[in-house]
Amino acid sequence: MAETIALIDYGAGNLHSVHNALIATGAAGVVVTADPDVVAAADRIVLPGVGAFGACRDALAGIDGMIAAMEQRVRQNAVPFLGICVGMQLLADKGIEFGEHRGLGWIGGTVQAIAAPSPDIKIPHMGWNDVTPTAGHDLLEAGEAYYLHGYHFDAANTDDIFATTHHGMPLVSAVGRDNIVGVQFHPEKSQAYGLQFLERFLKWKP
Repeated sequence: MAETIALIDYGAGNLHSVHNALIATGAAGVVVTADPDVVAAADRIVLPGVGAFGACRDALAGIDGMIAAMEQRVRQNAVPFLGICVGMQLLADKGIEFGEHRGLGWIGGTVQAIAAPSPDIKIPHMGWNDVTPTAGHDLLEAGEAYYLHGYHFDAANTDDIFATTHHGMPLVSAVGRDNIVGVQFHPEKSQAYGLQFLERFLKWKP
């Protein structure tokens, strides 16, 4: 029986592309859902995200019972979880974008604007760039992926950083802990590298 992979629909993610990428890896049980009960029973959970931190957080919190279902399934039942782009940023304690907004608080840190170290460094960080693993992790391999973000995850604990990239300065590319991983890059736009990453996530047994 195929695993159920809950792709959370809260009106703030690149759902169509992420769904297609998961299907392209051979995943058979992908369910696009805004139903907390489906999330509470899923074998794996994917949280995409595009847009401003606060708007995404409000949209997720606006689905009655969704954050509680995620907390139960991910934090208590320890099913594998993947956050993508703003979905990764929401793992932080807070985000500072058009004000200060509370995150999920699963990975300690603050999401804040990328401060370009020189005028020739373009913000947002957009396009292909390196993924450089900082320590051995089953999901992260060295390669190139597609990024699009003007805010970055400033992790409180360097042990939670799984990979970095460089855009005039080091930026966090992936964070995680235990059964939780989040990536700043877009696997669904990262061609072979992204599909291989998703394949590893679907086989991951943290």
